Amino acid sequence: MKNYIEIDGRKIGHDYAPYIIAELSANHNGDINRAFQIMEEAKKAGADAIKLQTYTHETITMDCDSEEFQIHGGLWDGQTLYELYKSAHMPWEWHKPLFDKAKELDITIFSSPFDFTAVDLLESLDASAYKIASFEVIDLPLIKRVAQTGKPMIISTGMANEQEIEDAINTAKENGCRELVVLHCVSGYPAPADQYNLRTVEDIANRFNVLSGLSDHTIDNATAVASVALGACLIEKHVTMDRNGGGADDSFSLEPHELQALCKDTKTAWQALGRVNYERTDAEKGNVKFRRSLYVVSDIKAGDIITAEHVKSIRPGFGLPPKELENVIGKVASCDVPRGTAMSKDFLK
Repeated sequence: MKNYIEIDGRKIGHDYAPYIIAELSANHNGDINRAFQIMEEAKKAGADAIKLQTYTHETITMDCDSEEFQIHGGLWDGQTLYELYKSAHMPWEWHKPLFDKAKELDITIFSSPFDFTAVDLLESLDASAYKIASFEVIDLPLIKRVAQTGKPMIISTGMANEQEIEDAINTAKENGCRELVVLHCVSGYPAPADQYNLRTVEDIANRFNVLSGLSDHTIDNATAVASVALGACLIEKHVTMDRNGGGADDSFSLEPHELQALCKDTKTAWQALGRVNYERTDAEKGNVKFRRSLYVVSDIKAGDIITAEHVKSIRPGFGLPPKELENVIGKVASCDVPRGTAMSKDFLK
């Protein structure tokens, strides 16, 4: 794999600022105008892309209230899977208006498909990329179908073990995927930062020879910013207008001002990584004069034997470096040197 991928002309890789995806998910709360508003705020905040989820309650589960289909505990306690996805899904008739809105805003838009019919819909809209959600990483037929589109792919790894991740990557590559980013993820909603094990971001890149990133479900930005230092070149976060809005995903999503901070802080973290460097930076060059050096602190007469009472290591830095002190003490002065003079080898016989 090459060391970057491209989505809508934007290069994604270690040599480029982190690519930020604002996950709209279920935070439209049944109102397309709210979805439009989230898109507008994501653009203002500096996000690179908006991501949808393309499924219906009929394509992702079935209407059944037996125990296996009921949710106990967590954000969605007491609902059946069918009820949850019925309220949370993005209506398919919204997709074209949302894609049109993205074009108007000049922000990239793509989606996570959850079955073949979703891929067909997204292909009809010329989606620029595809995201495989964590829960679908074991759905190899779906990964195969998406890879065959030839579009860039992003695969999230939440809950997947090493073998399942390898199977997903191999399936994508064997079926035409040439541009791939694999996201480390913890599929908790929200996920505790102390369970994120961010060193996995770097290991994914090394172990599977892919670009790696982070799908972050913590409730602030610290985890995402830290991931940049470990090589995350793409970061995905859920975004909402109001964390207390009562929607399915609102409570673990970023509000617009927090998304703006994420875009800014991850770019700053990436810029700070720079390269291995032991030379003085431009910011340091003007301060070299404030380092310590050897100065004459008591008048010296020609012929004097120089002692520690004559010369000390002090600031500023125009004299000999402090390491030369032992080569100065005990030497005979070749000339008069007044107090306050930067020490030089020219003053020594």
